[in-house]
Amino acid sequence: MIITDYCRYLRFIFRKSKTPKVIRPRRKNNNRGRGRVQEPYRVNERITAREVRLVGENVEVDVYPTDKALQIAKDQGLDLVEISAKADPPVCKVVDYSKFKYEQKKKQKEIKAKAQKTVVKEIRFGPNTDEHDFNFKLKHAENFLKDGAKVKAYVHFVGRTIVFKERGEILLLKFAQALEELAKVEQLPRLEGKRMTLFLAPKPTSVKKA
Repeated sequence: MIITDYCRYLRFIFRKSKTPKVIRPRRKNNNRGRGRVQEPYRVNERITAREVRLVGENVEVDVYPTDKALQIAKDQGLDLVEISAKADPPVCKVVDYSKFKYEQKKKQKEIKAKAQKTVVKEIRFGPNTDEHDFNFKLKHAENFLKDGAKVKAYVHFVGRTIVFKERGEILLLKFAQALEELAKVEQLPRLEGKRMTLFLAPKPTSVKKA
């Protein structure tokens, strides 16, 4: 009897001293799908349209049921790639998808490289710039534009010369007009503080080919 009571006592102590189980809320697995690279184009069986306009080498350009277009691609050992999903019907190209992706990445790199190479050249005028100085700076601007650089021309007003802001605007507009065969106006003369600024960008036909 004493042993039985002692066992009960031990069970009671054990239950009291046992650390209660803590239920923690499950954490969302934010890493799920991180390693997966989402394809920028629908390819082969992922194309959902019922019919597509087919283009590519050794292909008769026409509208085909998607199943038939897919079979044409498979017969050539190539892929069916949806290159224009918003067209009606979507445009698909028969091409090697790996090679196609490589060429697209290469084009994007070239576009970024050209954008990073954009140079802005500054040309400064005073509100009382004479004709000789104007023509001298005009020649510099022509060379900048032919080399593919943008031109930021501005009139700097010092002290009381700010009263001649209309004169500065006329000067910049005259400058833009003299360069209209080489440049397009990105920003008309705008006064900010003591500066009136004009932005010009080269026309594609005016840039010298490397």
